[in-house]
Amino acid sequence: MKINIQYVQMATSDSLSQIITKKLEKLYHKFNWIIKAEVFLKLGNSTSPEKQICEIELSAPGPRLFATSTSTNFEKAAVATIKDLERQLRKRKQILKSH
Repeated sequence: MKINIQYVQMATSDSLSQIITKKLEKLYHKFNWIIKAEVFLKLGNSTSPEKQICEIELSAPGPRLFATSTSTNFEKAAVATIKDLERQLRKRKQILKSH
């Protein structure tokens, strides 16, 4: 699986990239038919404390999977986004099994 992490209008963070890569690789071990992951990390414009946004798009057989979440820090947002994607992948796996 190819992982592309983009920091939108902010400084890059090697530690955050490693954490996200590690979590996505765990997801890949469960669902080895994932082709590519596009991760976008950006700061929102709102004044609320939950303005750090993580968006992940997965390429897999069938339509692309997409999830996004906001939180007070990027790590929490990434974990929530990956949990959403895992739920979508389980549904996709059930559909693929039935065919």
